[in-house]
Amino acid sequence: MKQNIIKNMNSLIQKYNIPGPRYTSYPTVPYWDNETFSKEKWIDTFKRSFIESNSSEGISLYIHLPFCESLCTFCACHKHITKRHEMENPYIETVLKEWQLYVDLVDETPIIKEIHLGGGTPTFFSEKQLKRLIDGIFINAEKHPDHEFSFEGHPNNTTKEHLQTLYNLGFTRVSFGVQDYNPKVQEAIHRVQPFENVEKVHNWAKEIGYTSISHDLVFGLPFQTKENVIYTINKTKELEPDRISFYSYAHVPWVKGVGQRGFNEDDLPKNEEKRELYEIGKELFAEMGYVEIGMDHFALPTDSLYKATKEKTLHRNFMGYTANKTQLMVGLGMSSISDSWYGFAQNVKTVKEYERIVNEGEIPVFRGHILSEEDLIIRKHILNIMCHFSTSWEEEQLQIKNVEAHIGKLEEMIDDGLVSIKGKKLTVPEKARPYVRNICMAFDKKLHEKQPETKLFSMTI
Repeated sequence: MKQNIIKNMNSLIQKYNIPGPRYTSYPTVPYWDNETFSKEKWIDTFKRSFIESNSSEGISLYIHLPFCESLCTFCACHKHITKRHEMENPYIETVLKEWQLYVDLVDETPIIKEIHLGGGTPTFFSEKQLKRLIDGIFINAEKHPDHEFSFEGHPNNTTKEHLQTLYNLGFTRVSFGVQDYNPKVQEAIHRVQPFENVEKVHNWAKEIGYTSISHDLVFGLPFQTKENVIYTINKTKELEPDRISFYSYAHVPWVKGVGQRGFNEDDLPKNEEKRELYEIGKELFAEMGYVEIGMDHFALPTDSLYKATKEKTLHRNFMGYTANKTQLMVGLGMSSISDSWYGFAQNVKTVKEYERIVNEGEIPVFRGHILSEEDLIIRKHILNIMCHFSTSWEEEQLQIKNVEAHIGKLEEMIDDGLVSIKGKKLTVPEKARPYVRNICMAFDKKLHEKQPETKLFSMTI
């Protein structure tokens, strides 16, 4: 019986493991209409969203701190590799100037519900510079009563002073990038950090009072085996973080600047082998008391991410899954992406150009997309599927043009038991959660109108 289940799972993986978006937005970045986009249109959507949401739910800030002292070869983020810490000061100055450019566009004080410091390596910056950054943001802003501030900490260079300083500024969540504890894997991805380093910063955070500590693990890395994953998860169990992100390694070496080298395709676990790593992890997390949240995420029942799932308030944006839904998210810093709900805008991708444009008094966006009414409806459905594993087109504001065409693209998945449709409601059964990206692709009108001619996306499973 078990062999038949495994055989069936493997055949489904072979069928559906295709390139596809991760749906942190709809439309996805490669399908943004940059030709009709303009900075002026983006500013209009920013103002509209600010007026609609600031006084009620507040806004979110994503601040990109892109510097890293060395290159991790599994990473596909935009970063700037340097050991020159004198770059900290002008960069922080520029981020605060960019924030002021947005503040000058509105008539009331921004109320900030969520801040996330992402990277790069936020803890590349000294605790004094980080304090200067956050203090500078709140010269012209207020904290929402239910604010939740978080940052990404590198276990090798996060100090107790970093943790204490940010905690004193209102940060209660931290995520530590672990990836894998096997030395061979760590060497291949150029991220050597022993368990003792993670244990030290984790315990500091707990001692200081952080209410949500997350560990980021990755499956599908070069030279990674079942034994590696089991060992890594068992070591993670010793620390019992509140959340665990168990990401699928996205192998996208064609993306300029990601630096995915030091290994080749043959060193990566493939298809069924890679998926088995996830299934092993999922089973172990369940035994440890974690609940699967959305895609790639697990949380203890005491964590806010779990509570958001139960209350149907889980949200997904360019920061990933979040327990705090805000209509407006402003991205500050090099390459950051902003989301006004009605539009997306991305900043320029190099530090030098970013600093130049902001210092000339301009918001540094270089591309984006203004959503049509149809885009907004499809976006809601994809968000529902990604966050709640279900969606419905019964209500008027969720009715899609040519819904039969979308459903038609799901026929095979329905036959394979991966989707259930009753009346005007779609549900994803628990066993089909690994295929959630594929299910969302059926609703992705832009993708179906123009299939990519070159490699754009990582594999879905």
